[in-house]
Order: sequence, then structure tokens, then C-alpha cells
Amino acid sequence: MKNGKFITFEGTDGSGKTTQIKLLEGYVREKGYEVVLSREPGGTKVSESIRDIILDPSNTDITPLTEMIMYAASRAQHVAQVIRPAVEAGKVVICDRFVDSSYAYQGSGRGVDLRIIADVNRVAIDGMSPDMTFFLDIAPETAIKRRINASGADRIEQEKIDFHRRVYEGYKKMALLFPERIRAIDANKSISEISSQIIECLNELL
Repeated sequence: MKNGKFITFEGTDGSGKTTQIKLLEGYVREKGYEVVLSREPGGTKVSESIRDIILDPSNTDITPLTEMIMYAASRAQHVAQVIRPAVEAGKVVICDRFVDSSYAYQGSGRGVDLRIIADVNRVAIDGMSPDMTFFLDIAPETAIKRRINASGADRIEQEKIDFHRRVYEGYKKMALLFPERIRAIDANKSISEISSQIIECLNELL
């Protein structure tokens, strides 16, 4: 494979992304590809430091615009230092969240103008776009309950359920707008059923 592939997972917190990413990693490695796992915000030393600020529950005064710009700054470092070099080296990058999260969380969730998000992130991603995105589709009420019960809540997860509903609706709209790239996966099914559906879609790409 001359150029690698860039695969992202999206969905509300608690939708099961971490579990499915690990399962997909094992499958892709068995197929003979070198895999790079990463996450947003994060993936590099600088980006992880930004993540700590964004998700710290004590930082209650971060404005929606500031939040969006911080995510984009983390993303720019991530693309330059991890994602682009790995894909150009022929590796398969599997990332927990990417730019779609900014449209869902800061756009639909926070009400930041989508055009502003697009303009800022156009610079941040520098032409880097996922080859395929898996949207794990599950009601936010169910997903958030799962997440908080598992490990407690960060600043974003502590938002009221209305916020998470808006985020979820944002994801649903994007899945309708970009059906060729974003594959909506019913995350209410069993772990094995979800994994099988993801692998079936991925095989089309690989």
C-alpha cells in the first residue's frame, strides 16, 4: 500500500468507540498492515497538554469559541506530527475523534457558527481528511450513563443532557450529508455485531 489509510471513530461519549477501536486494530494488524492508534484531543505531547486544559472539570469559564480554537490547535499539531507522517508512510491510522467532533460538539452543541469552525479547521487539518468515519449511533442518554458509570465525567461529559442531545443530532445530520465517508453503525447491538459491521465496511476501503 503506497499510501496508508486514515480511519476515524465518532459518537457521543460512552458510545463504545474505545472497544471497537481496539477490535479493529487487531483485525487490521492481522491483515498485515501497520497500525497507529491515536485520539483527539491528544496524540502528541502538545496536544495532550491542550486536552488536559479542555477536559479539566475546574475550567468552567472556557468560552465555546475558545474551546473550538483549542481543539483545532491540538488537531493541527496532531496532523503535522502523527497523522500525516503515518499515512504517508503507508500505515493505517485509527483515530478516536477528528474534525467531525468540532462540528458536533462546538457547532451543534455549543452553537458556534459552523462557517467559523470550517474556516479554522481548514487551516488545522491542512487537507487531511479521513478515508472512512464510523459514527457509533446510540441515544445520548444511554451513552452518557455508560460512560459516567465506567470512569466518572470530565468537563464535557458533565454537560446537561440537552447539550448531548444536540451533539447527537449534529452527528446524525453529518452522517446524512456525507454517507460515502461516514458510516452510521447501530451501537445498540452486541459488541461482536458492531465489530462485524465495521469490518465489513472497512474491507470495502482496504
